[in-house]
Amino acid sequence: MNLQSPSMLTGTLPNGVTDTAATAADARALAALRNGAIRDPKAAIKETAKQFETLFMQQLLKGMRDAQAAMSTDMLTNQGTQMGNEMLDAEYAKKMSGAPGGLADVIARQLERQLGNATPPAAAPAGRTPTNAPTSVPGSATPAIGPQSSTATQRQLDFVQRHTDAARVAEAQTGIPASFMVAQAAHESGWGQREIKNADGSTSFNVFGIKAGPGWSGRVAEVTTTEVIDGTARKVTAKFRAYASYEDAFNDYAKLMKDSPRYSRVVADASTGAMGATGFAQGLQRAGYATDPAYADKLARVINTTLRLQRVMTT
Repeated sequence: MNLQSPSMLTGTLPNGVTDTAATAADARALAALRNGAIRDPKAAIKETAKQFETLFMQQLLKGMRDAQAAMSTDMLTNQGTQMGNEMLDAEYAKKMSGAPGGLADVIARQLERQLGNATPPAAAPAGRTPTNAPTSVPGSATPAIGPQSSTATQRQLDFVQRHTDAARVAEAQTGIPASFMVAQAAHESGWGQREIKNADGSTSFNVFGIKAGPGWSGRVAEVTTTEVIDGTARKVTAKFRAYASYEDAFNDYAKLMKDSPRYSRVVADASTGAMGATGFAQGLQRAGYATDPAYADKLARVINTTLRLQRVMTT
């Protein structure tokens, strides 16, 4: 969400004269809106949408005033009455905005979709191909930044911070943006809440959910998961790779992406910057990383969430 300089928050008087007090107040309102976006992004989206609707209504009323003035010969109309009308229209616009089912709701939904912040539909079972790929552990719906709680947002920030260095090392090996890999790890592990566990309950560090195929000679974690087979979600028991650290997991993921011919196109396009979040997610799904038919849409949303988190971390 770009909260740097929304035009609807600029305080100006007629003829372009700047109102210093209004500008100062608007600056405070902008700062409050930006801080609110960090604490509760969904509420900030609703407030921004309401302000857009207010601006739209104000411009609509101004257009009606201008049309009326063009046809009027009232000699009493002057700069003072114009200023009064604009102030009155601004108040009318505020009163008319934010009603349930109004334009603000439509704008908010559009902003949520664009920012990857919309409440996702019920998670479809996320299956994987039997050769190498993970499946989300049952119930591992990926939380997005939203109204859940500040704790959820902090957990997501912590996840990004924890894995960014390892992702950058993997980026140097593959060319895949580190943010894409952090996001995929977040999606597969439910932001670290539903990592694949070893038999003793310890983590396998397998945040990418990569399966232990015939060529894997390392440790394994055997768990029950969900696969989508011929369009039907089925519970299966599968073996997943187990690592000694998260760094090992990212290195193994980089090796899989780099060495497997099935992902060569995805790696090539991602490393040249030829694809964004959606293109990367769709490329992985086409290559067979997952059997979940909605995998690309879900992953793209998490990538956008991760990118937004990284922007928050750098502000």
